[in-house]
Amino acid sequence: MPQHIPAPTTIPVPGGKQIDEYVGRVNSGTGQVSVARMSAPGGWAEPAQTPDFDEVTLVLRGTVRVEHDGGALDVRAGEAVLTRAGERVRYTTPDPDGADYVAVCVPAFAPDAAHREE
Repeated sequence: MPQHIPAPTTIPVPGGKQIDEYVGRVNSGTGQVSVARMSAPGGWAEPAQTPDFDEVTLVLRGTVRVEHDGGALDVRAGEAVLTRAGERVRYTTPDPDGADYVAVCVPAFAPDAAHREE
């Protein structure tokens, strides 16, 4: 039977970024995949991470910069990027107005699976 998801669960994170999880471990009890809408203010940055999951980032508004061991990639509205499990990456929003984007993680995102650097 299909599982209706009437609303996301908002997951608080430091730095002003908002995560609205629609499908995943928190909102739907799903471990195979997670789908979340993110809103990050201009100048937001998170620590580098080497996750145990693949992640598709679809940018809806603004620019998301993906720093990786080979340099940096700016992903603009209407574009997407695929990062693979085991790749060291760091996400930032360089535009003053921030960015809105959708993240799809396989398997589902979990804080302990992100392996964020301190």
